[in-house]
Amino acid sequence: MDRLSPLDAAFLEIEDEDPSSSLAIASVAIAEGPAPAQEEFTAAVLARLAGIPRYHQKVRTVPFDLGPPVWVDDPEFDPAAHFGRVSLPAPHDRAALNELVALLMGERLERERPLWEFWVIEGLPDGRWAILSKVHHALADGLAATRLQTILFGTTPAAPEPAAEAPDPGGVNLLLDAAGKLLRTPWDQARLLLRQARHPNRLARRVSDVALGLASMASALLPASPSPLTGPLGRDRRYSTVSVPLAEVKAVARAFDVTVNDVLLAAVTGGLRELLLQRGETLAADSVRSLVPVSVRTGTDLDNEVSLLLPLLPVDLADPVQRLLRIHHRLGTLKAGTEAAAGALLTATAAREPFAPVAWAIRAAAHLPQRNIVTVTTNVRGPAEPLSALGRPIVEMYPYVPIALRVRIGVAMLSYAGQVTFGITSDADAVPETDVLVKGIEREIQSLRGAAR
Repeated sequence: MDRLSPLDAAFLEIEDEDPSSSLAIASVAIAEGPAPAQEEFTAAVLARLAGIPRYHQKVRTVPFDLGPPVWVDDPEFDPAAHFGRVSLPAPHDRAALNELVALLMGERLERERPLWEFWVIEGLPDGRWAILSKVHHALADGLAATRLQTILFGTTPAAPEPAAEAPDPGGVNLLLDAAGKLLRTPWDQARLLLRQARHPNRLARRVSDVALGLASMASALLPASPSPLTGPLGRDRRYSTVSVPLAEVKAVARAFDVTVNDVLLAAVTGGLRELLLQRGETLAADSVRSLVPVSVRTGTDLDNEVSLLLPLLPVDLADPVQRLLRIHHRLGTLKAGTEAAAGALLTATAAREPFAPVAWAIRAAAHLPQRNIVTVTTNVRGPAEPLSALGRPIVEMYPYVPIALRVRIGVAMLSYAGQVTFGITSDADAVPETDVLVKGIEREIQSLRGAAR
């Protein structure tokens, strides 16, 4: 059976426990017109998705949480249910597009069918149109979703392969399979310990690394100073976008001997600083901790293969260069440590344990009033070469990241064809002023570029 990993399943569990969340990720690709007919667009996308099983499979849960959910074929798969088309309302500008994207992303994907949708959005300025590619986070992480964009809109589509069948085994068979796994688990763990005992030094290093990583993660999860960017979420979302030239970001990175990711995270930090200052907040050194996903991907399958870092963003520092250097130092320290490795090991260990306690722990955590993680900031390297949809050049591409668990604002960053685009998702009621963050990001890049010169 093709089981979901604990991390894949966690996104479903969180969505079930948090009625305000819709945990789908997306990209918004803006193409030059004219938009193709809906039938033509649907046929082209389905042809490119041939051979990717996830796009005709749905999630089947195991009774009583005795095992992780499994992917099974949808015998009633209806492609038309996954494609929508809408016209951009007046005044047909970028603000209207962002508002429409927020509305479409606020709707949850139906669990009774495969967890993805495509929307064609007509009526953009200059005769352009957009494609909203929406997929549940349980199906793919940001890097996997970006690879899908290359398959969908690249010049050389992947060769179709016959998809393996995954019929629904039924509740009884799922229960029997889960019970058998529960009985095998103690013996499997005993054999693993015996194998590890033959290499005591290796085992000791592994235990030491895990202990250090868990200790660093535990310290990072201590409550931060109170922030208006955490708290209960409403159902409505606000989505804002901005783009900056990748060449300018790289120039700053070279000038200060830091990474591109350091520069982008510094830009977000500067924007958050402006947002908090406008609200009259006191900027404490520990007031903004971000969850930064780190890819640990080794293959090309659709799933989630990420760990995390939990750096504090130095919103308390007034100088942009000092903020950049502080971020570089903090990320370097975390990467040199074992925090990311510990996070990956935790998810790997959870995959070997009985699923029910894992699911119960995730559900319980969804109700905890956490304020230690204030924002999510994720950066994905996108296609370097321009893509096209049915012969229409894709001129811009923006990412979308969902928010949940009392985190009121998230920022996704994506490089595409010489630009770095930012997609900012926020709780529309609690953090409506995302335009301040957008302008702050632009000013931070300009300030750093000026300092680099």
